[in-house]
Amino acid sequence: MSQQTYAVIGGGAIGGYYGGCLARVGQAVHFLFRTRGEAEHVRTHGLHIDSPRGGFLLSEAPAYHDVRDMPRSDVVIVALKTTQNHLLPNLLPPIVKPGGSVLMLQNGLGAETQAANAVGEAVTILGGLCFVCIHKQGPGHIEHKDYGLVTVGEYRADGQPAGNTGAVQQVLDDFVPTKIPFEAAPDLTLARWKKLVWNVPFNGLCVAEQTTTDELVCSPEHLAHVEALMREVQAGCEAVTGRAIDEAHVQKMLDNTRRMTPYKPSMMLDFEAGRPMEVEAIFGEPVRQAEAAGAAVPRMRALYEHLTKLR
Repeated sequence: MSQQTYAVIGGGAIGGYYGGCLARVGQAVHFLFRTRGEAEHVRTHGLHIDSPRGGFLLSEAPAYHDVRDMPRSDVVIVALKTTQNHLLPNLLPPIVKPGGSVLMLQNGLGAETQAANAVGEAVTILGGLCFVCIHKQGPGHIEHKDYGLVTVGEYRADGQPAGNTGAVQQVLDDFVPTKIPFEAAPDLTLARWKKLVWNVPFNGLCVAEQTTTDELVCSPEHLAHVEALMREVQAGCEAVTGRAIDEAHVQKMLDNTRRMTPYKPSMMLDFEAGRPMEVEAIFGEPVRQAEAAGAAVPRMRALYEHLTKLR
């Protein structure tokens, strides 16, 4: 175990689960919650994780409501929804150590650029892509349903591959004791687009059709729409980055979804709860980039415009 200290901004499903698992194996982790009430609840009752792979109660979880009360950390994990990224200039500088890292566990495109603008060049920016079925049951209570893989890569402003860097490897090493699969993404930009192969059809269509992931892959009509959206993501990626998403990845995403526990993606849960949806990060930014690069993405554009009206 390293001596790196961690801070988690956002104690919801993603931050609570990954931060909780890291704290469980003895790493120093500090949690920032959105409300004072939830921070006090976690300080009093602990952080409760349900999981088919072994649930646990983290009885002593340093929980905060105000970033000014938190110690500086070597690695800051941002697990907010991208709809809250306008807060990053106020949240990140007080708690990340000079020479430290910020790990963006968020969906879509653009998060790393926003983080880099908030902290400057003295801090390394990492991006993390979570393939996990998880949701928040209540204050300090996370239910992990399935999967858990996190792919981590280092951000470069020019969008080119950074390789497997020391900062990435240190995070991977720190998570080894948790037994959660973590792997390096030498090309973070390509990894972000590959994640969109799943996020665009399943987040978007679950909201648009008011359905769950299993129904999308079981219905021939819905499946055809899913696959068409996946092809547009492939086309957008190649136009923007010059790198291709291979067919094996598309089939893997479909196969994983068929095996997945019937699931409402995060955007569907946000829609049902009346919360802001991550429409710009998952749809708006990819559509704008793809169209600017000359790719035809009419289904993505139509879905983006439909979801925008639902916000």
